[in-house]
Amino acid sequence: MSPLPVIQPSNRVRRSRSTPRRAAVLGLVHLAIAAHIAHWLVAGRTLTPVEPSEAAALAISGVVNFGLIFFAVTIVLTAAFGRFFCGWACHLVALQDLSRALLVKLGRRPKALRSRLLRWVPAIAFVYAFLWPAIYRLVAGPPLPEIRMELTTTAFWATFPGWIVGGLTFLVCGYFAVYFLGGKGFCTYACPYGAVFAAAERLAPLRIRVTDACQGCAHCTAACTSNVRVHEEVRDFGMVVDSGCMKCLDCVSVCPNGALYYGAGALPVAAKPRAAGRKMTRFPLTWGEEAVAAAAFAAAFFTFRGLYGLVPFLMALGLAGVLAFLVLTTFQLFSRPHLALKSWRLKRHGTLLPAAFSLLAGMALLLAFWAHSATVRYHTYRGDAGYRAARAYAPLVLDAVAPPPRLPAAGLSRINRGYAAFERVGALGLVESRGAEAKMAWMAALLERDAALDRHARAAIARGELPAEMHQLLGRRALAAGDPALAAGHFERAVAADGEDLQARLNLGVAQAQGGRLGPARATFEGAVRDFGESAALAYNLGLVEAWAGRLEPAAVRFAAALRLAPDHLAARENLAGTLAALGRFAESAEHYRRALVQSPDDAVTRTLLAQVLLALGRTDEAREQVAAALELAPGLPEALRLREALDAGDGLPP
Repeated sequence: MSPLPVIQPSNRVRRSRSTPRRAAVLGLVHLAIAAHIAHWLVAGRTLTPVEPSEAAALAISGVVNFGLIFFAVTIVLTAAFGRFFCGWACHLVALQDLSRALLVKLGRRPKALRSRLLRWVPAIAFVYAFLWPAIYRLVAGPPLPEIRMELTTTAFWATFPGWIVGGLTFLVCGYFAVYFLGGKGFCTYACPYGAVFAAAERLAPLRIRVTDACQGCAHCTAACTSNVRVHEEVRDFGMVVDSGCMKCLDCVSVCPNGALYYGAGALPVAAKPRAAGRKMTRFPLTWGEEAVAAAAFAAAFFTFRGLYGLVPFLMALGLAGVLAFLVLTTFQLFSRPHLALKSWRLKRHGTLLPAAFSLLAGMALLLAFWAHSATVRYHTYRGDAGYRAARAYAPLVLDAVAPPPRLPAAGLSRINRGYAAFERVGALGLVESRGAEAKMAWMAALLERDAALDRHARAAIARGELPAEMHQLLGRRALAAGDPALAAGHFERAVAADGEDLQARLNLGVAQAQGGRLGPARATFEGAVRDFGESAALAYNLGLVEAWAGRLEPAAVRFAAALRLAPDHLAARENLAGTLAALGRFAESAEHYRRALVQSPDDAVTRTLLAQVLLALGRTDEAREQVAAALELAPGLPEALRLREALDAGDGLPP
């Protein structure tokens, strides 16, 4: 009997029926995003961005938002159904697929870079973005913040770049990443979310599987836009185990024999090759080339991440991947006898071709720009170190009534160096560095350079850099200079810039009160209580306003409330004691003065006030002891001297 003929499949890969369906779904996703933005623009408040990047707020500031909830839900769904979210709902995947389609129409089919080391970048990026802030806090930083829910926001766009930088991010992470790194190149070598989705994908029982009808035609691999070698995977494992599979279903759609399907079965984590010696992925780079690519990626990322305060995290990752490819290609130009870059032949039989010299000229310009950017980034790093040193004193600097902080010599030196570094950034930079003016204003405030503080703070306000804080710095300076009206104006603008800044409200009330505007000051503090709830600072300042207005009973109630909220609030206790004395409640006053002295035993003024109250209670001997102790601490204190003279003369309380 003659053998049955083998039916050879057509060499032409048919169009995928899944592609238009997926395009329609991605279009609906973008319409939903547009509707979300439109709701914010109309209503002024909306749900927090439904974006995985927002999940980083949990590790940074303890915030649970819709981004975190969405990220967690999609991870769970991925562990069950595979990476459908990446393939059918991610806007960056849509951008990469569109870029690939355009390149194919132009006759430029992207070829995938296959690197052992760079494939670890997404996992490292995930740890850096989502875990490292919490790890740092646990090991060396401030304590972990209290977990709180923030499901709506008025600052919807606060964590996103502007339109220009956003457009450049899409260009780099979409078109250039696909052109140089292959289809979904950003997903493969940069996306931090893809790392955790890839890990969850390894657990999914639902995946692309194969029947005995497969003839190994590789149409599935040709149709795959995720760089998965589908025909090898199903041959070796009976299913696709590559965690880069995004369940686009193009491979299922184009199979001429209908041999592929999406279904349940054995888990991929336990999958073993059907035949020994077969490898599921090929890595054509030598280890030397891998090291060059990895080093170039790291150097590019740390150079361009945050450059001029403009380059966001994702853009830096995409740019680092593209630059790593270009550096690798330049290295291969001198290490390989034959080399091509896409459709351009660069080297043949050890001889450089004309296109190679064009590449070298372009790389020379690129490396010059890279070196300049690295220099700017270095000075920015030093400037940021000084800014962080200044920020450590933020509670004191922003408090309008707190005494100026006393900085150690090392801290002053660090801030000085940081200020000088930002001056060099301004001199060297090709564009203005976003955020630099606000940072320099902070450092100028700590260095007591009033003219520089005024200049930098006003420039920062004009650029929209921390306007609430800048107005508070200017307001504090005006208050210290004895101009409460000017200070109140700055604090009013600070409140307008950030209505959720409690310190700005406090400062405004203080400036109004010091300017004699007790009614507006009371209204400011009471409004803050309604908006923020009770706090020791608000109760204390309301007590001061009531006392200055001559309303002693309400003042005592406010000071007592401040102590209930903060039992160690020394100023509230001293003022409560003084108010009680003015009301004739001397026994209660004496008790609070004694408790104040437990906190501040070397306070000669408080001892003198206690002596006056004791004298009013007829406890002359105790009053003498307190006066003697006060004069021992401050021999020339006028109040204590007058009280001693009155005690010696037996005249009772001095006038």
